[in-house]
Amino acid sequence: MLGWAVLFLVIALVAAALGFGGVAAVSVEIAQIVFWVFIVLFVISLIYGLISGRRPPAV
Repeated sequence: MLGWAVLFLVIALVAAALGFGGVAAVSVEIAQIVFWVFIVLFVISLIYGLISGRRPPAV
């Protein structure tokens, strides 16, 4: 799920760069939507990681 969140972040950044540069006005709206999707996925991943209690292996 973290991989999907990172993918959405990259897509949001590309859409924001295109939209804020004036290339496409619709890209701004897409960037905002994808940004919020990334934030929601990040929070879900964070909560799941805290609830599952999995820790990195000790070296």
